[in-house]
Amino acid sequence: MCTTKEIIGKFTLFEEKMRSEKLPQLVLDTFKYYYLKLAKGETGYIYSKDILPLVPSDVPSADQELQTYDKEGASVLGKTAVIKLNGGLGTSMGLDKAKSLIVVKDGFSFLDISIKKTFFLREKYGVEIPIILMNSFNTDTDTIEHLKKYPGIQIHDIPVRFLQHKYPKVLQETLEPARYPENPRLEWNPPGHGDIYSALVTSGILERLLRRGFQYAMLSNADNLGAVLDTCILGYFAKKNVSFMMEVADRTEMDKKGGFPVKTKSGKLILWETAQCPSDEIDMYIDTNTHHYFNANNLWINLKKLNDILKKKGNILGLPLIRNTKTVNPKDKTTAKVFQIETAMGAAIAVFEDSATVKVSRKRFVPVKKCDELLILLSDYFKLTNEFDIIKNPERSHETIMAQLDEKYFGQIEDFLKRFENGVPSLVQCEKLKISGDVRFGRNICIRGKVEIINQGETPYYIKNNTIIDKNITINDA
Repeated sequence: MCTTKEIIGKFTLFEEKMRSEKLPQLVLDTFKYYYLKLAKGETGYIYSKDILPLVPSDVPSADQELQTYDKEGASVLGKTAVIKLNGGLGTSMGLDKAKSLIVVKDGFSFLDISIKKTFFLREKYGVEIPIILMNSFNTDTDTIEHLKKYPGIQIHDIPVRFLQHKYPKVLQETLEPARYPENPRLEWNPPGHGDIYSALVTSGILERLLRRGFQYAMLSNADNLGAVLDTCILGYFAKKNVSFMMEVADRTEMDKKGGFPVKTKSGKLILWETAQCPSDEIDMYIDTNTHHYFNANNLWINLKKLNDILKKKGNILGLPLIRNTKTVNPKDKTTAKVFQIETAMGAAIAVFEDSATVKVSRKRFVPVKKCDELLILLSDYFKLTNEFDIIKNPERSHETIMAQLDEKYFGQIEDFLKRFENGVPSLVQCEKLKISGDVRFGRNICIRGKVEIINQGETPYYIKNNTIIDKNITINDA
């Protein structure tokens, strides 16, 4: 363990590195706050003995209890901003540009649909609703170019985008800055979406929103097309006058890795992320019978109350530390082991004394983290309405659907598109699809019920045009 003097000495190396990148002073101060915790041995772990799961009485249902707040929400819609997290490259899917620019429905990308939905609400209610993107240093250039398609997107002097900051990676062995001359960009990591609160300050956007009379903001991921402004939820949030509210949904087997809110023994709401779970407690963490809800990462913020608490805390909210263990080149496990200092946006639930949660249906959670989920979104299982909402196709045969694609052949976007170059199959009558091996699809394919397609050979298996598949297929060309 380093002495305090040694820790401060090591931090000067980070300070020099960050100043050379002209990062704002607040970023240096915030990184120092977390680095000192890391260097003193803090792990950010949350132990099950210290928490309690949420129960139904903790979580009002949006569908059952909030429908009477529609008029209240409509009345404050013109005081509400939409903020989208647009920093993801989708590297797990093999992307090298903003994931939000993938075309997913009717020729529109994630970003197109979010913007068009905002334009629709502006026109319907006759109010000015800003849509603001938090980009990362990886996604900013592509996004700026794409936004040229929407000259009317900006409201007043409120910028349509701002940059997430970056933190230096920390060598696990020495707690000094990581070096990777082969690709110096890999010496830095995004500090997690919890950085949004600092970035709203350094960009001046929080101040401009408040000056223009905006009181509320909805924060969500750019790849979640279910996360749209809802006047009932907004009305409830405004009427209750709470500072912070998190949307949660029923947790299923598919949601085991996502974070979720829990209570401390004193009843305070906090967020428990996977990286904050000790390895010997992971079985309890993923137990959906114990922890029934997960964080949909659709968050509602009272901007004035956020500003007040930021000023009180010197603009450092003090979100719980997330110590992420990686290698400096995440694609090369032989490179140096590093810590990435991160925080979670939803962790602000612990900062405000009057935080709340609200239960929403799965229609407000349609994320795309892998090509499996991309296939479902691209298919006819989902439809895009004239109001730019993503909904489940009313003609679907099953309430839920699951796709499991062979990572070797479908895990990267380039390989995925190659195997569906004639269009993705119809899944409106599908309940479960599992594909193993190299399988390629012709046009106008329909999959029904539960189907497993296995190609045990090394030669690609081609499914002919106009084929209906309603039973398992196994191919062995050996």
